[in-house]
Amino acid sequence: MEQGVMTKSRPRVPRRPAPVLGVVRPDASKSTNTDAFFRHIVSGMRNGVLALTRDCRIALINDEAYRIFELSSVSDAVGQPVATLLKEHPDVVRVLVSAFDLHHLPNRVEMRLKPSNRVIGYTLAFVRDDSGQVIGVTMFFKDLTRVEQLEERERLRDRLAAVGEMAAVIAHEVKNPLAGIEVMAGLLRRKMPDAPDAQVVLSDIINEAKMANAIVQEVLDFVRPIRLQVERTAVADAVQGAIQLADTKARRGQVAVDVALADGLPQIRADQHQLTQVFTNLLMNAYEAMSGTGHVTITAELVRLEDGSDGHDAVLVQFTDDGPGIPQDVAEKVFDPFFTTKAQGSGLGLAIVRKIVDAHDGRIDLRTSPGHGTTIRVTLPVTGGNEE
Repeated sequence: MEQGVMTKSRPRVPRRPAPVLGVVRPDASKSTNTDAFFRHIVSGMRNGVLALTRDCRIALINDEAYRIFELSSVSDAVGQPVATLLKEHPDVVRVLVSAFDLHHLPNRVEMRLKPSNRVIGYTLAFVRDDSGQVIGVTMFFKDLTRVEQLEERERLRDRLAAVGEMAAVIAHEVKNPLAGIEVMAGLLRRKMPDAPDAQVVLSDIINEAKMANAIVQEVLDFVRPIRLQVERTAVADAVQGAIQLADTKARRGQVAVDVALADGLPQIRADQHQLTQVFTNLLMNAYEAMSGTGHVTITAELVRLEDGSDGHDAVLVQFTDDGPGIPQDVAEKVFDPFFTTKAQGSGLGLAIVRKIVDAHDGRIDLRTSPGHGTTIRVTLPVTGGNEE
């Protein structure tokens, strides 16, 4: 009889269930620390986060949401009705509340906040419990104001470039006959030295032709695309150059110019020649406004500008005069092309100034009141500028 082989059986080890990816199951002793960790993550996000419960009450809101909605940080925001917390933003409330009636939530949608004129891009997502039931909705959003401004500026530049090409052709055709009129009037004046009346008329013709030619040249300067020669530029050098240049182009009279630039101003990326042109134009306007007597103060300081992200450094240059000021209805139009209150002038000086400042990604603003002088503020980013 064949003897069988006996084998020793191994004890059975219970198999552990496979872990479920993406699901965090902290034990009770660590739940408090884990909740705090997740709150800190949301609080530090650069996007705004706002979550509602099913009864339309705030369940979560982070610091970026407070900033974008311009809310004062309050500790009791959680639990408040969303309509109460965002009473200044009814459009946002409507989007959030109506989300519970939708099956497919909007993704990557833009909205303009009416009180602040900010533009946000947002995405909505449902919050579901373990059984899949919708228990809330979350809005993730970002401030797109700066992005929209840059896109609109590019669209405006494209339109101006098209108009500029047409205007340049017309202006070129006008300059040629104007030059001919000036030359022929000059020749005729030399041939009639003994006719004083004719000399006066011909001199007037020459002067008017020169003025018309200057206006056409200003139109050309306005419609041509700005071509910046960007380099590291000291604002102080542009200011000093503008003071010297303005004295050769306008009657300064007894106007005193005081310069007070902050110490340690950083150099900016700019076209120094065109920046000097901007400051020269502003000084000449101040001289003309004060009719030969008064004070102009030029200041510059480093400022921090909000841009919807981390912000950026800029240099704020201010030209302040103690002249008669500008009426409000006129002040609103001074940067408009072809608007002027002068008897002779094209009305393009300040329009060209604004165009150059815009090309540097800067801003220009005017503050004035009749009898209290005028301040023009030019804000230029330390880094930036359109090199095209």
